[in-house]
Amino acid sequence: MATFKQLDEFLDDSLDLPVKCTNGETRVFHIAGPSAENGLRVEKLMETGILLASDPEARPDAAVLDDLAELDLYRAALGAAYDDLLASVDWPRFRHVALTASLWISQGLEAAQAFWDAGGDPSQAGPANREQRRASSRAAKSTPSPASRSGTSTRRATSRARKATPN
Repeated sequence: MATFKQLDEFLDDSLDLPVKCTNGETRVFHIAGPSAENGLRVEKLMETGILLASDPEARPDAAVLDDLAELDLYRAALGAAYDDLLASVDWPRFRHVALTASLWISQGLEAAQAFWDAGGDPSQAGPANREQRRASSRAAKSTPSPASRSGTSTRRATSRARKATPN
């Protein structure tokens, strides 16, 4: 029978995010892992939001992610840090922290860190760490260049009509 390590030995169950407050001071806000119920709620709301972003015509199972649902998502993701953040930072920073926490809950630490480091702009998110950047660089260098764009030989093709016509 397999023996598992104690979950707390390796599970990252909180985030510590440095944020510049409205008073100019930079503080580290501690975002604790959500309850199981809130974690499930965050995952469902994120899935709905991703579905609607990828296909505006989609009919999600849950209610559309309106302003009230978005605030509920933020409260569920931020937990006890919600009120402190709301009182201490401006809207762009509050939203960025809340979305980072939501991504951490729904997609994991690497996705959250990539979002955080990209300033919330997915087009700026690259590989999450040095190992991934090196791996993608090695893959690009080791991919052979095709001999031709179409993948065919350099011999000229003869059309069927020309082949069928006797000389």
